[in-house]
Amino acid sequence: MKTSVIILSVTYILNGFLMIAMPIGLTIYLTRKFKLSWRLFWIGAVTFIFSQVLHIPFNALISPIFNQFWFIALPVVLQNICLSIFLGLSAGLFEELSRYVMYRWWAKEARSWGRGLLAGAGHGGVEAIILGLLVLYGYIQMLIARGVDVATLVTPDKVELATAQIQAYWSAPWYMTMIGALERLFAIPLHLACSVLVLQAFTRKKIWWVGLAVLLHALADGVAVYISRIGFSALAIEGVIGIFAITSIVIVFILRKPEPSSEPLPTLISTPEFKPDTIIESDENLEKTRYQ
Repeated sequence: MKTSVIILSVTYILNGFLMIAMPIGLTIYLTRKFKLSWRLFWIGAVTFIFSQVLHIPFNALISPIFNQFWFIALPVVLQNICLSIFLGLSAGLFEELSRYVMYRWWAKEARSWGRGLLAGAGHGGVEAIILGLLVLYGYIQMLIARGVDVATLVTPDKVELATAQIQAYWSAPWYMTMIGALERLFAIPLHLACSVLVLQAFTRKKIWWVGLAVLLHALADGVAVYISRIGFSALAIEGVIGIFAITSIVIVFILRKPEPSSEPLPTLISTPEFKPDTIIESDENLEKTRYQ
């Protein structure tokens, strides 16, 4: 039992650490490769937080609709489809429209492929970092709960539930404790692709690119919600998300363009314009040059 707990402790900590380290490592790579500062990363991060400040209350406001009788009376298949479409579209609309606002009024200098990737790394990266910190916080809580009487932590009516949760946490297969890191590994490419797609609305002057980003984001989130509701295992869900990750990487490289050169243009050395001597024709000059 002690060995199992030690292994799970290592994997839980590693899971949270990787969720934090992956976006930071990606950002370090992008800033060095394209010789950029971290400014666009932080702009992308604040944009994500801003989108969630609007997105989460909106979902909370609309969610009572799905508890009403007319919705519950629908076949389960239709319930799952409607809920998946709603959650997918709300995520796509709030995040991608926020990204558009970012490019339009804040990150006006982000008009190249590399800059778009850096903004996307901030948008998806801060989400991974926040979730990674929550994973580590949850591990600390469960570690403390494991060594104390549960009855001292919760009310009597919740003791049984809390005990079951603690037992499930410390009896999980080690590979399942790494699901969070795997999910972030697949989610970050989606944010990169959406960031580059929205950027095309400015570089190509076509607003429908924002619609493509909304559609891609909504499809990825909606499918994930749907297959989780119909009983897919966690690994199967991650497999489907992995397909979207591969698709996102393909989109990123299809839209790749050379970065604008930051080197100053060479200064041309001006030379005086050659002007031949003007000879004024006269009888005297003609007489001098007649036999030359």
